[in-house]
Amino acid sequence: MTDVLSPEICRTMTEVRAGVDDVDRQIVALIARRFGYMDAAARIKLDRGAVRDEGRKAEVKHRVDAAAEAAGIDRALMSRIYEDLIETSIAYELAEYDRTRAA
Repeated sequence: MTDVLSPEICRTMTEVRAGVDDVDRQIVALIARRFGYMDAAARIKLDRGAVRDEGRKAEVKHRVDAAAEAAGIDRALMSRIYEDLIETSIAYELAEYDRTRAA
């Protein structure tokens, strides 16, 4: 197995790919953790209508925008990624809310 190097010292595509694969593993783990919080939200919220919270969505997008700017990442790109992530999270939470309250 190839050691994971920081991007700036990679010299071969094997090193680059090892780094990308490592980042992808971490992203999947973080998304799984994020969806665990969606499970918790579905369990805690008393009203199905509370699942979609446009104010909270705007807060998250604002924080992501600021983090993207601080990291020097294209803010429009991160906005598109997070729009999909948030909407997928809402759909997941709605399904989980319904599943846990099914007769």
